[in-house]
Order: sequence, then structure tokens, then C-alpha cells
Amino acid sequence: MTFADQAGLLPLIPLPAQIERHDGRFEVTTDTTLSVPADDAEALNAAHQLAELLGRTRGLLLTVRQEPAASPRAIRIALDPNAPVIQSEGYALEVGHNGIRLSARSGAGLFYGAMTLWQLLTPDDHRGAVSVPELSMRDWPRFGWRGLMLDSARHFQSVDTVKQMLDAMAEHKLNVFHWHLTDDQGWRLQIKRYPELTAIGAWRTPPGAGTHGEPNRYGGFYTQAQVRDIVAYATARHITVVPELDMPGHAQAAVASYPQRIGVTGERPAVSVDWGVNPYLYATDANSLGFIKNVLDEVMALFPSTYIHVGGDEAIKDQWKASSAVQAQMKQLGIKDENAMQSWFIDQIGRYLDKHGRRLIGWDEILEGGLPASASVMSWRGTQGAIDAARMGHDVVLAPGGALYFDHLQSDRADEPNGRYDVLPLKTVYAFDPIDRSLTADQAGHVLGTEATLWSEYLPSAWHIEHALFPRIDALAEVAWSAPAVRDWHSFLARMPAQLRRYRALDIPFADSAYAVNITLDGGANVALSSGKARVSLANQVDDGQVHYTTDGSIPTLASPRYVGPIALSLPATVRAQPFAADGTVLAAVRSRVLDDAALRTLPSSELVPCPDGDSGLRLPLLPDLGAPDTPVYNADIFRACKIYPAARLDGIAAIRVDAARLPRNFGLAHDQVKVISYPATTAHGELEVRLDRCDGPVLVRLPLPAGKAPGARMSLSGAMPAQSGDHDLCMRFTAPSDGPLYAIGTVQLITAAKKHATSDLPGKPTP
Repeated sequence: MTFADQAGLLPLIPLPAQIERHDGRFEVTTDTTLSVPADDAEALNAAHQLAELLGRTRGLLLTVRQEPAASPRAIRIALDPNAPVIQSEGYALEVGHNGIRLSARSGAGLFYGAMTLWQLLTPDDHRGAVSVPELSMRDWPRFGWRGLMLDSARHFQSVDTVKQMLDAMAEHKLNVFHWHLTDDQGWRLQIKRYPELTAIGAWRTPPGAGTHGEPNRYGGFYTQAQVRDIVAYATARHITVVPELDMPGHAQAAVASYPQRIGVTGERPAVSVDWGVNPYLYATDANSLGFIKNVLDEVMALFPSTYIHVGGDEAIKDQWKASSAVQAQMKQLGIKDENAMQSWFIDQIGRYLDKHGRRLIGWDEILEGGLPASASVMSWRGTQGAIDAARMGHDVVLAPGGALYFDHLQSDRADEPNGRYDVLPLKTVYAFDPIDRSLTADQAGHVLGTEATLWSEYLPSAWHIEHALFPRIDALAEVAWSAPAVRDWHSFLARMPAQLRRYRALDIPFADSAYAVNITLDGGANVALSSGKARVSLANQVDDGQVHYTTDGSIPTLASPRYVGPIALSLPATVRAQPFAADGTVLAAVRSRVLDDAALRTLPSSELVPCPDGDSGLRLPLLPDLGAPDTPVYNADIFRACKIYPAARLDGIAAIRVDAARLPRNFGLAHDQVKVISYPATTAHGELEVRLDRCDGPVLVRLPLPAGKAPGARMSLSGAMPAQSGDHDLCMRFTAPSDGPLYAIGTVQLITAAKKHATSDLPGKPTP
């Protein structure tokens, strides 16, 4: 039996470094004591954390006792300078017939051992006493930086939500909370010397303010007392909080607060409502740098972390290029271009932090123009920035967008919420290795570790954050903690059902996207429409679990038929399916698909395909700050308001109905603004054109758009279609001006002549 097979029998994530199984088992009951030495504060903390988690998830209430030696058949947790694991975060765990012993040389090690013990004691969803196998375990992490970034600038989270994130990190042995606190859309940290940063910079007026539940004013900030509380909460869980204050770009909220002191132009902008890249930079003179250093003094007093993150990304240099003062300063300093000026600017901050015993870390753009000697690099534009920096002898952290940006959707399903719809599935996260094979051993030694990011433009609520984070945090934890030699995807999947049960016990609304059953038609909808019959296939993203299904409208159970191959059905029919683990654990909610004429001729926006040279990859809510999980969402292209209904069966089609929406066009595109395409309109407010086969093909119908520019409006557009035959692509594009709202499609339905005559509002005018 391989190590992965042996460890896979235990419900542990991340996988430990070494496990040796023994014969026998030990039962933990309410009579079992959590025993700690009287003078061991670290052991006491770990014991209380373990007791609290066991009480919440299993209803197993254990008493914590401080005593010189362990009671008989107790769980003994104690610091031991001679513990058999010397790594600073490592621990040793022994389960024998007389009790359990957890030892480590540090408080962090004891804490991580307690988290492992919690998992051992929650192998199923039963309550009360539990029997665990006798074993010997030695465990330690692969990387010292095991991080998670939360963006509180774009959307503000409550203190309770932040603490929930810290709890999740602790349970997964993550130890760096990278807290993104300032950006164009909000300044979230109280700075007592500069009160306008929060009086002005913490608030914005959203698009569509006051409509459909959108607030008139959006924002908030953390007081210094709240920050101290959060830092203390993190410290108790052996998590370091690394703050990020963006500079020199992503500074619009700061400039809005003090335009004369730190702005390049001296003009006061509004706090931005536009996601993306905005033009406002910090000035580079002594006044601006003095302001930043004063802010950093208060930041360093609040955050004891070695590292301070200064951003450094996406700083569009147009304002510096247009500023005579900046250009004169560059000439005086002998600096050749604006990228080198950013390097000089970052170096000034790095020197200041270094003087105070801190270290600067920034996104990989700080490599441009020359990397300051004291800087460490966090690589987000793939891995090359980290590779380059490590080769130059700089410490690096890997956070590449393609593998660890958790604001990307977990699947391409129609029931996914807001996000960037470049799909980041569970398996892709698990497959990531932070150390590139091209690095030498010495260069690889500069890889501090890895982290995932929760950019919050499209995560407006705690529900959205948890949906984006779970269960991908499990894959991240194993990447960051476990050695590559012991990791195994199939073992990981075998251990996931126990983790999903723990999530349910903790009331965590995890995404079930990886396990949700996709109900697909062999040959597509057109084959079913032609024959009146369908062959249905059932599968999920991870190809895991037993799928049970029904075709009579009932909810599937383990007693329902198990899927073993394509199902032959006569139309109309309704298929419902649900996946179960081998032990009966529900892996995902029931998914249903109606198979009738109307449903087979209807596509949601997630199944429309991009027009040529299009697609910006965004799944947008009706309004940007609406936090309800059921907020309508739309796959939209912000550069080309155009989508294609592929291979539409047009025989007998007499009309088309499109459910659409008018969304805010709140995107900071900077130099990419030139990529936005406008299509010529023929009516006063523009229309939705439906073209045959190609986007420059003949127009089949134009559906006029209603008057108005207010975002957040939903509308039904409908009209007659000229008779066609065969299967054709339908190119649908909005011709509303591109300097106004963004129009997007929710669903498209093709309607037959019989259905049209039975529907009173077809053909007709758009309904707002």
C-alpha cells in the first residue's frame, strides 16, 4: 500500500508528512480529558481551540485540565523541546491504547497538530464518542508562507467575516493573511493623522444608487481598535497578518482624500466605482513620500508582520508622463523613464521599511525598471516574475492568476454566481507546484511559499467569498503544506467527503461546483428536437462519486437508479441527478434539467459563445454591490456587446424572446479603452440585432431597446423572425452607444409558430 493509499484512509487535509499505522483503536468520549501542563500557555491555547471545534462539529464536549501529568486515557498536549520533529511548525502525534500524545517544539506546531487531531476525531457526521486508529505521525509544512489574500477595498467585509476567514485558514494550516486594505474603490484603514482617508476615501456612490436595493453610499473602514482585535485573533491561530497599501497606482481613494498633498494633478477625483485600472497615482515629491511614510508609521504600529505589501501593480504612468514636476524630478535624478521612476519610488519605501526592521513585498510589476535590492516579489501574472526574481536572489511568493485567483468561477455551469468566468477548477488548484523545475536548489530556496487571492470586485458578500473559497482552500492547503511526493489527486478526492461534512457542521456554504452533476444531451439539443428522443449523459467535473437519478420528477436518493451509462428517454422528460460518496455522503445538491420543446430552444448566457475577437471573461451581477446569492447574473463582454447562439435549429421558428439587462459600465480600462467596439444603431436608443450565421451576416430582426440609461433594469425583448430552415449560428449584438450602460443577455428563447400564436405578447415591443 502506498503512502497516499495509507494516508487516504484517514480523513486528513492537508496530507501529513509521515504516518505509521498500528493495530488497535482508541475511543474518545466525553470522559476523555484534554490535559495540558499548568505553565504551558501554548498547549492551553491549542487545547481550547480543539475543544471548541469538537463541540461545534461533533457535539463532543471535552474538559480542558491543567495538570502536571496526563490523566489516564487522556489527550495530552504539551510543548517539548525534545519533540521528534525539529521543524519550527512541525509536530508529533501518537495515538495508543492508553491515550493520545501531541508534542511540538513550538506553539505553532501544537496548534497544527490540534487541527490534525480535530480531523481525526471527525471522520464522519456522527455525534458524540469516536474511535480513532492507533498511529504515529510526524508532520511539518513544505513552505513557510501559506497564504490567503482577502480584498477588503473593492468590497468591505465585517470584522466577523474577516474572523471567519481566519478560522478557515487556521483549520487548513494556512499562516499568512494578506489583507488588501486600499485601492481606487476604497481606503479601509483608519489613519489617525489623516482622517480624510476614511471620512472621504472609505465611501463611494455606486452605479444605480438607491435602486433595486443598491445602497446610496457604499463603504466602511476598520478602526485601529478593530485592527488590533483582528491581529490578536489571527495571532492566537498562528497567522501573520500582512497588510497591503497600494502604491504608486491604485491610489484614487487616497488622492480623493488629499488631492493637494499626494495627487499628481492637484484635482480631487471621486472615489472610483470602476473595477480595473484607474489613472490616479501618488505624486513622487517629498510631500507625497512624507505622507506615505507617516501612514506607514501607523501601519507598522498596528501590524507586527515582517512584511508590508505595497502593491506596485497596474500603475499606468500617464499622469507622471504629463506632469512637468515629475519629469523635472526624473531629470534631476537621472532616471530614464517612468518604469524606472516607479522602481525609484518603491525603493524609497523599501529603504524606509528596512530602517524600521520591516521588509517590502510587491506584485511582480516592481520588477519593471529594476528591482529594489530589499524587495521581495509576489508573482500574479503567471510564474515568470517569481522565476526571474528568484534567479536574481530575491525571495518570492507565488500567487498566479491562472492557478490561484479564487474570484475565477469554479465551473462554467449556469448556476455559478458572479466572477471572472475563466474557470479555475479544483483540480487545477491541486495540480499547481510553486517551485518551477527550471530553478536550481539555491534559487528554489528563495520561494517562500504560495497564496490564493480573493479579489472582491465580484464577491460582494460573505456568501460569495465562502462560495469562492470552499472547497478550493483544501487544494491550496495541500499544495502549500504537503510534499509533492506524498500528494495524490485520487487520494485527495477520497478524503474530501469528510471535509464536506465538516463544512456542513460549521454552516459553511461551500461551492459544490466540482461535484454538481452536468446533465448533457448526446448529440445536442437539435438531435432531440428532430427525433423526440434523447440520450442523456451524467457526469461531474472531478469524475467522482456515485450518481443517482430520477426521471419522474422525484428527488434522487441512494435507492434511485445509479447512473452507469447514457439514459434513453422520450420527450418531454425531467431528469434529476445527485452525486453521493461511497459512504453515502451527499457531494452536491440535486441538479435538474427539463427536456421539452421550450427548454431545448432556450439558452442561458453561460451557454452563448463569444463573438469573433471578443470575450472579456466576466460574469456580472445586475448591480455591482448587490450581495444576495440569488442576484441575477449575466455573462457579458465589456469590449464587444455581442454573443452567439450556436447552431440554432430554425425550422418552424417564428419569434425570438431575449431576457436582457442594462448593467453599469463600471470598468477602468485605461489604455484598453480603445478595444471597446460600438455597433451602428438604427433606432433612437439602439437595438439588439440578430444576424444570421456571421456577425456581418444578414439581419433577421432588430429588437429596439427601451428608453433610459439607469443601470439595474431588466427587460424582455421579443419580435417575429422571418422563416428559415436548418441549423444556423445567430449573432446577437447590442448597438447602444458604448459610452452608456452595458447591455447583456440573460436567456434567449426561440419560439415556434404554434407557441407564438399561443403567446399574446409576440411580436411586440420590449418590456422594461
